[in-house]
Amino acid sequence: MSNIVKTLQLVDARRIIAAATKKAEEIKQPMCIAVADAGGHLVAFERMENAWLGSIDIAQKKAWTSRAFDIETGQLAAHSQSGGQFFGIHASNDGKVMIFAGGIPIKQDDKVVGSIGVSGGSGEQDHSVAEAGAAAF
Repeated sequence: MSNIVKTLQLVDARRIIAAATKKAEEIKQPMCIAVADAGGHLVAFERMENAWLGSIDIAQKKAWTSRAFDIETGQLAAHSQSGGQFFGIHASNDGKVMIFAGGIPIKQDDKVVGSIGVSGGSGEQDHSVAEAGAAAF
């Protein structure tokens, strides 16, 4: 029997959120952390105590965006600047696309099986927390 995952499950999402939360605690920055499955649907979410309310929506949309386009949201941001190949993409999908760092597709054997979205700090902080969560998969 193969150990290949086709989509993240709740048990995976909980492990990913635990690792991301640990990193956020280490850097002393409360975060909102969302994990989506291969279909881009929310599997699990956590808002750490004192994390910004506005980051709830942003974290979930970062997770969706990174899965919808199979790209880190920070990389998408770089390509969506004026004159870039994806300029204006943030206005697509009824405004659901987030182009701030902190969204990362989660892969197994080069196949995207889900994603993580993190919001609550600087772009660098959000990305580092998302990386820690993704690495736990």
